[in-house]
Amino acid sequence: METHEAILIKQGAEARVYKMPFGEGRCAIVKERFKKAYRHPVLDEKLTARRVIQEARCLQRLRRAGVDTPTVYMVDTPNSLIYMEYVDGSSVRDYINSRAPMNDDDERLLAQSIGKSLAVMHDLDIVHGDLTTSNMIVREGSQSLVLIDFGLSMVSSMVEDKAVDLYVLERAMISTHPDTEGMFQCILDTYGKSSKGGKAVRKKLEEVRRRGRKRTAFG
Repeated sequence: METHEAILIKQGAEARVYKMPFGEGRCAIVKERFKKAYRHPVLDEKLTARRVIQEARCLQRLRRAGVDTPTVYMVDTPNSLIYMEYVDGSSVRDYINSRAPMNDDDERLLAQSIGKSLAVMHDLDIVHGDLTTSNMIVREGSQSLVLIDFGLSMVSSMVEDKAVDLYVLERAMISTHPDTEGMFQCILDTYGKSSKGGKAVRKKLEEVRRRGRKRTAFG
């Protein structure tokens, strides 16, 4: 990747994320997955390529199903790069914090958008793997909810995996956004009504919560 016009905007454990010009009058996000020095080079290349392809496919499947995700422009598998749409907007984390305390209508509409998007995602058997309010964006202008960062995603029909996805989001909201229990409940209610398997996932979520409380209590 030519990096002289690229600006590093995020570096995580798995990837670097850059913003750069792409075509005439638009920008792209470029996600570059790291090589893992501790793995055999051939195995690392295969696993990394699989991850890159998996993330791009998840984004495209969700978009075809009506969930707002960044448009994938190009996938460069040999160099572990995904070029995708730069979404102009605020992360849901910043959106909530900038409006705290949120009025009831805004909170309800945002929670319903999240619940509906997650319901479609799970009905496609896509598990995000890192659901936080930092991995959702409120698109500027349209206020559409955009799901991002599917680097840890997987395809799974298991109710357990989907329940853990929701549990991760619940814990993230509790730690990042105090007093949003009602908002998360609205997300769950909307999810339950919108997802074909929502009832089973919500029942499994109760089991996951109990296990989480035991781990917290006993270390």
